[in-house]
Amino acid sequence: MKNKNQNIEGRRRFIRSMGCAALGATTLLSGVTNLGLMNVAAAANRPMIPRPPGDYKALVCLTLDGGNDSYNMLVPRGTGEYQEYADVRTNQALEQSSLLPINPLTSDGKEYGLHPNLSRVQALFEQGDAAMVANVGAMIRPTSLVDYENKYNLPVGLFSHADQVMHWQSSIPQSRSAIGWGGRMADILYQTNNNQNISMNISLNGTNIYQTGNSVAAYSINAETGAVVIHNYEGDWTQATVKRTAIDGLLDQSYSNILEETYKKMVRGATDNSLQFSSAVSATPAFTTSFAATDISEDLHMVAKTIAARNTLDMCRQTFYVSLGGFDNHDEVLLNHGYLMEELDEAIGSFWDALGEMGLRDSVTLFTMSDFGRTLTSNGNGTDHGWGGNSLVVGGAVNGQQIYGAYPDLYLGNALDTGDGRLIPTTSCDEYFAELALWFAHNGVSSLTATELADIFPNISNFWAYSAGSGPLGFMS
Repeated sequence: MKNKNQNIEGRRRFIRSMGCAALGATTLLSGVTNLGLMNVAAAANRPMIPRPPGDYKALVCLTLDGGNDSYNMLVPRGTGEYQEYADVRTNQALEQSSLLPINPLTSDGKEYGLHPNLSRVQALFEQGDAAMVANVGAMIRPTSLVDYENKYNLPVGLFSHADQVMHWQSSIPQSRSAIGWGGRMADILYQTNNNQNISMNISLNGTNIYQTGNSVAAYSINAETGAVVIHNYEGDWTQATVKRTAIDGLLDQSYSNILEETYKKMVRGATDNSLQFSSAVSATPAFTTSFAATDISEDLHMVAKTIAARNTLDMCRQTFYVSLGGFDNHDEVLLNHGYLMEELDEAIGSFWDALGEMGLRDSVTLFTMSDFGRTLTSNGNGTDHGWGGNSLVVGGAVNGQQIYGAYPDLYLGNALDTGDGRLIPTTSCDEYFAELALWFAHNGVSSLTATELADIFPNISNFWAYSAGSGPLGFMS
């Protein structure tokens, strides 16, 4: 009994020493997940997709946390349609004269404008490098007002932040336990990257559902240093040298206990991967483009630097996850939303300029998602949780200067209004995201098969047939 207790205590001392040295207060599992080491696990038994020379693509998911009031992002501005908008929005309506006009190549008979603080996005739209996707939301199947009233095949937890965020990131709104569609996509495509030590999926905002697959997890980085390296492990000062020597001493040993040896290898792998990532990113030339001192601009700056290091890291496909918070505006919508639109516009504009410096505008696509749209009606000084809303897509491969999907009527009591201007989506997240996934996977030789696309988006056949001959919505080249 004494020997058993001694062995247990010995293992506890080992874990404590290694934990303090490498992962701090995190658990073993969260440390492995955050460092992306699950990426080395085998996915389904699929052949490697051929990789032509110079082939690189990245998807940048920009989440607008809290529920973007997107009917103040894309606004009808013609006389009749603007009046309909102003009547329903009352004190939350933007001034007609303040809207930035856009001119879609295909007209639905209405005129549109963008929020007055989206001048860079307006320019991108007008030059064909940005598009809007109208009235998009999480659905299991096409839904009518009768379906809604009868509670037929509705998303779980409709209008709930936690549930709707989950549904946008998983694209399986009938479940609260699904993994992410970006993770399922990476499970299929991860072998296209020669470097299997760093995940295809990189997050600037920690663990998220969107990038979590069965085999692939997100590699968490931050905007300041890039890779999360052991505190004070790097550097030439005395404290760093002493700490590094102590840690390396622990990691260079061989341990007879399988738990100790496995844990050591994980920490060593995580440390080496972090150093490799940090070295690659820090060696990239500085951009002449300036990024604002806001969280979202700094996050997209780090995304740009990571993309710049793609060849050093031997990456062919990458997804990135960043978020801009503050959109749950039950109060002071016009003021708060205006600030957020300004930050968003500035960050996207700088990121676009950086992509231009790298010559990669055609290879990178940025898209937005949010919890849900918001009510068209005012609650007094703000808006409440809704359903369908409008999203933005930016990139050189985007078939831009278009509004995809059907922009809805905005008057109360219309065929999509579930009450207070909570609109039933007319475009599904599945169609929106499948369009992006097909572009991301395609390399000029092959793309996702019908079976693989259905693995990623189990509900896609409810909205679109793979044999249709074109993308679900057509906004990607």
